[in-house]
Amino acid sequence: MHCIARRSFIGAIAAMLAGRTIAFAAAANPVVTVHKDPNCGCCSDWVDHLRAAGFPVDVHEATDLAPVKQQHGIPPELAACHTAVVSGYAIEGHVPALAIQRLLAERPNAKGLAVPGMPVGSPGMEGGTPQPYTVVLFGPAGQSPYMRFVGTQPVDT
Repeated sequence: MHCIARRSFIGAIAAMLAGRTIAFAAAANPVVTVHKDPNCGCCSDWVDHLRAAGFPVDVHEATDLAPVKQQHGIPPELAACHTAVVSGYAIEGHVPALAIQRLLAERPNAKGLAVPGMPVGSPGMEGGTPQPYTVVLFGPAGQSPYMRFVGTQPVDT
């Protein structure tokens, strides 16, 4: 009986520590608010990519995203199919979670990140041969390349 009680106690401690680890992991990434069309499958796949990377996601669906893009200062040439906001930054299009994590760690003076268009292989656009694409940092200083990817793999940073 003593052995069973010890195992139960150790199991309870392990479960408690696991719960704290899960809570810490969830707290490590801030909530990403995603604005997307309710009928867009690639946008939903991008949301799944963020969640798999540990981001909590709050989805807002709307058929007209132009006001959201304007409100968050998305330059027309960087526009894509969905717009997100995280910790005061705008995220436009199929930006990989890795680029968002870097942005949040570095906290540059910028409005946000964008992947214009819908590059094959980017998060949410899987299928076919992945093509190289650039994540663009945009803000008061203009636009500059931030990271390059092929699929979800960075090719240089």
